[in-house]
Amino acid sequence: MTPGTRNVAVVGAALADCGRVDDATPYTLHAQAARRALADAGLDRARVDGFASAGLGTLAPVEVAEYLGLRPTWVDSTSVGGSTWEVMAAHAADAIAVGHANAVLLVYGSTARADIRAGRRTGDLSFGARGPLQFEVPYGHTLIAKYAMAARRHMIEYGTTIEQLAQVAVQARANAALNPEAMFRDPVTVDEVAAGPLIADPFTKLHCCLRSDGGAAVLLAAEEYVPDCRTAPVWVLGTGEHVSHATMSEWPDFTVSPAAVSGALAFERAGVRPSEIDFAEIYDAFTYMTLVTLEDLGFCAKGEGGAFVEKGRLLVRGGDLPVNTDGGGLSAQHPGMRGLFLLVEAVRQLRGEAGERQVRTRDGLPPRLGVASGTGGWFCSSGTVVLGRE
Repeated sequence: MTPGTRNVAVVGAALADCGRVDDATPYTLHAQAARRALADAGLDRARVDGFASAGLGTLAPVEVAEYLGLRPTWVDSTSVGGSTWEVMAAHAADAIAVGHANAVLLVYGSTARADIRAGRRTGDLSFGARGPLQFEVPYGHTLIAKYAMAARRHMIEYGTTIEQLAQVAVQARANAALNPEAMFRDPVTVDEVAAGPLIADPFTKLHCCLRSDGGAAVLLAAEEYVPDCRTAPVWVLGTGEHVSHATMSEWPDFTVSPAAVSGALAFERAGVRPSEIDFAEIYDAFTYMTLVTLEDLGFCAKGEGGAFVEKGRLLVRGGDLPVNTDGGGLSAQHPGMRGLFLLVEAVRQLRGEAGERQVRTRDGLPPRLGVASGTGGWFCSSGTVVLGRE
């Protein structure tokens, strides 16, 4: 940390009910996650003076804060898709470090699955046709098609195979099998992934994230709050954020994600190397996201992601670098902007509270260092947070 600033820790982390939740509103899930995170920390709601929220309401943080009974003096409503929460965590840590806030609550909740079942929304929500997007919309570029195009470019450029991409889904499901809160826990094989219905070439159904309901919350606080908390602190060691592009024509290289920049910044600011990281929580709306983010965070060289993932390295049990230890968006839950769930899982791992899916170091202890890296849009933005328990 810069001299004169305060260290910042995650002192509370929790999930709302997730998976199939037909009897709750998004506001209910926000409140449920917030209450559970505050109870996890052991801090009274009155001590929360910062609040961050996105994705709900006309005035996102104002409406949700009112619903939760909060009157914050520091707010953030940054909305950059799936990377929103890592970026918000970075902003909150900066604010706490310099004294603009003392305890900041990040909350998200969504009934994406239940809304479709009830006919309140459709499965394909348009991002609009104004601004730069107007030049792509006439050609039928869907969100998934953009990811599929990027995956195909990596396959052509580096020889990555569809079987290697399928391994990401297979290993995510194996990790989910150890997580009682995961939505899908039955094992799958590479052949089963390949045999599924084609969604967007080269992705079949199991290359794509599931759709669920759910919510999550994380409470960050200044170091002087830590003695008052009931949980062991998980320290924010370094963060990075980066915005790459909105239109595909402005993306310089489909095989490089914005995590190449946000990750490098986060590791540099944390003073650690990728080789020191014990596990990674990576945004995985599609299998290709995991593979390319592993490359861009520096866990393997560019173009070597396929060979890296096919050897079982992502598994909680026996993997060199356990990735998406809860099963990720491919198998655990994915209610929309999933980045906050990455932070919750990382905190649980570092505290040693992950139960059967707990990652252990060679000496049998909980991991010392972890990274959460969120991606937004169609590789449009990235936020990376390095966390540690010491």
